Amino acid sequence: MKQYIEIRLVEIIENLCDSSNFECNNMVEEHEEHIEAWWFKWKKKNPDLFKWLCIEKIEVCCPAGTYGPDCLACLGGSERPCHGNGRCDGDGTRGGDGSCSCNKEHKGEFCLDCADGYYNSHRNDTHSVCTACHNSCKTCTGAANTDCQDCKEGWTKNEEACVDVDECAVEDSPCNGDQYCLNTDGSFSCRACDISCVECTGEGPDRCKSCIAGYEMEEEKCTDVNECALPEKVCVRENEDCVNTPGGYKCVCTEGFEDKDGVCAPIIKTEEEAPENSSSPAATHEDL
Repeated sequence: MKQYIEIRLVEIIENLCDSSNFECNNMVEEHEEHIEAWWFKWKKKNPDLFKWLCIEKIEVCCPAGTYGPDCLACLGGSERPCHGNGRCDGDGTRGGDGSCSCNKEHKGEFCLDCADGYYNSHRNDTHSVCTACHNSCKTCTGAANTDCQDCKEGWTKNEEACVDVDECAVEDSPCNGDQYCLNTDGSFSCRACDISCVECTGEGPDRCKSCIAGYEMEEEKCTDVNECALPEKVCVRENEDCVNTPGGYKCVCTEGFEDKDGVCAPIIKTEEEAPENSSSPAATHEDL
C-alpha cells in the first residue's frame, strides 16, 4: 500500500507541468519536499494543491482575478476582471499592475467604452456589450448606415446616411491604361483588360476602346483578324500552310514536309523508320 501511495505521488509530481514548461518544472523540482509534505500531511485539509503550494506556501501565484505581491483585485473586480471585456495585466501572478488590455470591441480604463466601429447595444455600471457598426461607419450610434456619426474612407455622408464613393466615376481613371476600374463597397479594384484591347471600359472584348494589332473592331467588339484568309498570302514558301492564331498567325510546312534550312523539304523516312512488316530489309550495324 505504501509503495502504491508513493507511485501515485510520483505520477502527480510528473504531471504537474507540461514537459516543455521549464520554469514550472524547475519550480516543482525546487519545492518537491513541500509537495511530499502536502501529500502525506496536508492533502485532506487542503485538497487544492495549487492553492496550498503556489498561493499560500511559496507565494508565487495569486487567485484568479487578482495580481501583484499582495494579490489585489484586478480593475473591474476579481470576479469579472476588466468587466469581462479584456485581460488583466498580471492576472493570477505576483506581478503586473492590474491594468486592462481590452478586447478589440472595447476601450477605456475599465473596458466599458466601445472602440471605433462599434456601438453600445447594452450598457450599465458593470456590463457593456459593443456591437459592430454598419460597414460604412467609422463611429456610430446604431446598426444601420443611417446611424453613422462619421464615415469610413471610401464612403461619404449624404443627408441621411454614409454612401459608397464611386472612385471609378471620375474622368481620369485611377487604374493603368491596360486596366479597367471596378467599384466595390468603400473601395475599388483594377482589373486587366481583355487581351484584344489597347484600352477598355470593362470586362471582355466588347468593352475595348481600341484593338491591339491582330484584332479589328467589328460590330463594336475586338475580333481576331484571320490573316490566313487575306487576299494576299502571308505564308509564301512552297509547300507551306498558314495557321491562324489569336491575334496572329504561324507558317508551318505542309504535312509530309519539314523545315530544312528555311525550305519545306519532303520528309525522307530512313530504313529504321519503315514499318516492321516492310519487305525492305532493316539496316544492320555491328561494332568492329
